[in-house]
Amino acid sequence: MKTLLRLCVLLITICTYAQSTYIHCGKIVDTQSGKVLNDKTIILSGKTISSVQDGFVVPKDADVKVIDLKSKTVMPGLIDMHVHIESETNPKKYLEAYTLNDADVAFNSLHYAKVSLMSGFTTVRDLGGSGVNVSLRKAINEGKVIGPRIFTAEKALATTGGHADPTNGSKKSIVGNPGPKEGVVNSVEDAKKAVRQRYKNGADLIKITATGGVLSVAKNGQNPQFTLEEIKAICETAKDYGFHVAAHAHGDEGMQRAILGGVKTIEHGTLMSSETMELMKKNDVYLVPTISAGKFVSDKAKIKGYYPEVIVPKALDIGPKIQGMFSRAYKAGVGIAFGTDAAVFYHGDNGKEFFYMVEAGMPAIETLQSATITNAMILKMEDKLGQIKSGFIADIIAVNNDPTKDIKTMENVVFVMKEGKVYKQ
Repeated sequence: MKTLLRLCVLLITICTYAQSTYIHCGKIVDTQSGKVLNDKTIILSGKTISSVQDGFVVPKDADVKVIDLKSKTVMPGLIDMHVHIESETNPKKYLEAYTLNDADVAFNSLHYAKVSLMSGFTTVRDLGGSGVNVSLRKAINEGKVIGPRIFTAEKALATTGGHADPTNGSKKSIVGNPGPKEGVVNSVEDAKKAVRQRYKNGADLIKITATGGVLSVAKNGQNPQFTLEEIKAICETAKDYGFHVAAHAHGDEGMQRAILGGVKTIEHGTLMSSETMELMKKNDVYLVPTISAGKFVSDKAKIKGYYPEVIVPKALDIGPKIQGMFSRAYKAGVGIAFGTDAAVFYHGDNGKEFFYMVEAGMPAIETLQSATITNAMILKMEDKLGQIKSGFIADIIAVNNDPTKDIKTMENVVFVMKEGKVYKQ
């Protein structure tokens, strides 16, 4: 019996060591302190970080895996708070609503998910799709496919004819009358029902389109599209279900209604006034700037035929203004949450956002903190994501250079680990 017990203990010990990994890091970005630390060893046990040790610790057991990142800068996996994982920009995008089946969307999303992860984004917040994003989240969580951890809004909420009305631009015979089930809201009661439907469909949060949008087939890209009462009903109902609410908004009036209504993040924020910035600070609302998307659409709008004609003037007007607004908002003290609107531009180019933020006046270390500890806090994962620290999930990436000195290095992530598993090395 004693021999059998010793054998069991030995087997457990062997299995435990086999699951251990040591990562030798030349530099680590400590997102909590905002400092870059030299010569550290991250010790993992399975999917979590056991400890961070000084120097390059040599494991006593020969079976322990050692990963050499001594020439790299290591940091927590990045979090993008605004992506659309089901699709990607292309000149035929507006036909795809009529030519792609759900299965086509699903297979395409597998590619976009993998590209996102390989770019260093181990967690994303998907702000609206067809519902395939819920199934994709499940498949990734179950280890069936490769991709980032997904928090999804499922289908974004719109008003009739507003940004995210799924039938905009369709011929009359197929427009129909979409309602809360399809994510279209026209009353307080609709608002409550639409949130509950998203819960039923498997959403993690709610996204509303508080104003018109650039890429919707509609003339106005900035007018308010929900009443304050509707937004309050959405946010109050969302709170009941443990959701936070993200609000797409370009126009200032729609932003103010969204903030007063109870949203947690403002997406884009293009025409934000100083008054609205103060309102955001007062109500602890974060700006997700998506500068990359603004630059991309303004460039593509100059190519004839890339977008439908009704979109072109909006893209040329709104796109170039986002970076300047971001600069003013940051200097005014508005909280910044990193987000890009990937899909409006090409998935995998998310890292360019860091350079645009630095270019607009935000220190490099703060851009990294916005994509880690800030976003983890908004997702209520601050004790699991966003830091390389004991007890945290082993989402770890590396780049060639120190991003606090060379922010463009964030566009070339050379090592990706998610939950203790290496996906790129």
